Amino acid sequence: MNKNDLVTAVANSTGLSKTDAAKAVDGVFDAITSALKGGDEVRLVGFGTFAVAERAASEGRNPRTGQKIAIPASKQPKFKAGKGLRDSVQ
Repeated sequence: MNKNDLVTAVANSTGLSKTDAAKAVDGVFDAITSALKGGDEVRLVGFGTFAVAERAASEGRNPRTGQKIAIPASKQPKFKAGKGLRDSVQ
């Protein structure tokens, strides 16, 4: 399912027009993104939790040359599925 499919599914299940459903979907994505940028986590009970995980700097190797390279520290978005979502998939 891609974003257009998601917009269509939201429009069909809510009775909204596709334009309004697209605005709603974009609004949800924007709200989650801005919360994560601000250092918050987003908990959707029964669905899951979006959070930011910090990855420490590490050392890796270039697979072609075998030369060591430094991998800088970074922040990565993470999603952990909630019980309701896990149970519905099984």
